[in-house]
Amino acid sequence: MGTLFPPGTRDSVTHRVLASELAPVAALIGSDDPALAVRAAATLMTRLLLTRLPGPGCRLLREDFSFSGTLAEGDEVVISAEVEAPGNPGIVHLRCAVRHADGSPILTGFAELSEPLERRGDLTGPFGTQPRRMLAALLARCAGRPPVPTAVAHPCDAESLRGALLAAGHGLITPILVGPEARIRAAAEGMDLSGFEIVATPHSHASAEVAVRLVSEGRAAALMKGSLHTDELMGAALAREAGLRTERRVSHCFVMDAPLYPRPLIITDAAINIDPDLDAKADIIRNAIGLATAMGVELPRVALLSAVETVTAKLVSTLHAAALCKMADRGQITGALLDGPLALDNAVSVAAAKAKGIVSAVAGRADVLMCPDIESGNMLAKQLALLGGAASAGIVLGLRVPVALTSRSDDANSRLASAALLRLVAG
Repeated sequence: MGTLFPPGTRDSVTHRVLASELAPVAALIGSDDPALAVRAAATLMTRLLLTRLPGPGCRLLREDFSFSGTLAEGDEVVISAEVEAPGNPGIVHLRCAVRHADGSPILTGFAELSEPLERRGDLTGPFGTQPRRMLAALLARCAGRPPVPTAVAHPCDAESLRGALLAAGHGLITPILVGPEARIRAAAEGMDLSGFEIVATPHSHASAEVAVRLVSEGRAAALMKGSLHTDELMGAALAREAGLRTERRVSHCFVMDAPLYPRPLIITDAAINIDPDLDAKADIIRNAIGLATAMGVELPRVALLSAVETVTAKLVSTLHAAALCKMADRGQITGALLDGPLALDNAVSVAAAKAKGIVSAVAGRADVLMCPDIESGNMLAKQLALLGGAASAGIVLGLRVPVALTSRSDDANSRLASAALLRLVAG
């Protein structure tokens, strides 16, 4: 019986090292010496083996690596593996290397893995070491649903375009690419645009207006942000003449997959509402509840954040939290459990809640973190992403159609996860 991985089968990816990939090694060793940080290359190598070659279904049996040189945030590295002559049946033996872009070695050696029953490694998708639990769960929940016609506004850089094409490849959306055609095609180096509609525009402002018009005319049923400013896209979507507004307040949700938390965290609102009042917060919570429900959370737990867990007139956020909980008691907000005010530690740590004597069905187990204002929400989401290694997705709710909205610096994985949220919310 032939092997799925004959000698010479090879995979290679180029990757820019993230601080979140080096931090665990520095914490364990107790030093941030770049010469010791090279141990993080082993994690990158293992990631390639388990997700791409041989890929899902294999089992890691042995790794024997040697290290040299240094490794620092921002370094561009080439991670490669090649199948060598077969040994024992059912075992894949690979020669492994991680090198700097100039070819100097960081890691060399070999690995042995059990051969999976079928070859399922994704050799075309984006490579990263951030958590993939959320993305895998979202894609599984979207399986079998038809793609949503989606106007992608100004996908004029590689990551925003790759994210849209990945979403199309997973059957989440049917993208209509809206932007300067020459710039879109320049960004598509190495990507196949055949079969995708391009609607040409002269600049980003026009891209936003045309994308929204496609929705207004019924040609698209969702929006996806490309490489333009959030204000440009949301300004066009919120314009009264666009006809996309509803009675519900528009808000944004980040969905974060933090390595040390056992479930996805919805953080709201970190992008649109600057200093929401009580009525606005009620709508923001309703939008988040709808998203959590679409993601499969049967009874979302909503933590209303403040700096303290007691109600005080000196902190308006605690008064709002108390009022929102009473609104839930009276049936004005339904479909979730609300509690607050809660400080962040009490919202996500059972131990912290217990230490402070908080008895609550929400404390320590929150699915949704309702932040007092845009500043606290934005800082929390970015701290989780940049310092905590969390993967993220973003979506705007409250309009007639969902809007997949990420930061311009987000990678294709984040945009793919955002498209999955869009697919779930679109029904």
